[in-house]
Amino acid sequence: MERSQAISRNTRRQRYLHRWMAPTALLVMTIMSTTGLLLGWKKHSNGWLMADNARGISTDMKRWLPMDSLDRLATAYLRDSIGADLDPKKDRIEVRPDKGMVKFTFTEHYHALQIDATNGRLLKKEVRRSDWVERLHDGTLIDRLIGIDNQAGKLTYTTLAALLLGGLTFTGAFLWINPKRLRRLRRGRN
Repeated sequence: MERSQAISRNTRRQRYLHRWMAPTALLVMTIMSTTGLLLGWKKHSNGWLMADNARGISTDMKRWLPMDSLDRLATAYLRDSIGADLDPKKDRIEVRPDKGMVKFTFTEHYHALQIDATNGRLLKKEVRRSDWVERLHDGTLIDRLIGIDNQAGKLTYTTLAALLLGGLTFTGAFLWINPKRLRRLRRGRN
C-alpha cells in the first residue's frame, strides 16, 4: 500500500502544480502563438503588417546617391510627411540593391520610409505593425514599456514561457502516467 500512496501523493502534487501553472501558461502561450502566426503571415498581409517593397528607378549602384544624402532625406521626409515631433534616430537602414531602394526604420516608433536610391524620391511611407507584433512575441515590448535597456523584461518573459511550457509538459506527463501505474499496482495485488 505504501507505493500506491506515494504515487497518489505525487499525482496530487503534480495536479496542484499543473493547475497553478495552466492559467498563466494559457495567457503567455496564447500571446506567443497568435503573434507567431501573425509574424508567419506578415509578408502576405496585403501591407497591413509589413508593406511590400517599392521599386526605385535603377538597380545600378553607381547611379545611387551617397548614403549620407539618403539618410538626410529620410530625416526630412519623416519630419515633413509623418510628424515633425517624431524622433529621427534610425534603427536600421536596409539596402535593397535588387529593388533600387533603401528602407529606413526608426528606433522610437514604428514608421519606415522607402526611398529611391537613385533620385532620393520618397517611394513609400509605412507603419511597421510587424515590428510591434515581433516585440510583443519575444518580450522586448516589456523592456520598451518599462524603459530598460538590458533586456531584463524580455529574458524574464521568455524564461517564464519556457518554464511554464516545460512544467506543464512534465506535470501533464505524470498526470497521464500515474493513474496507469496505480491501476497496474492494484491489479498486481488482487
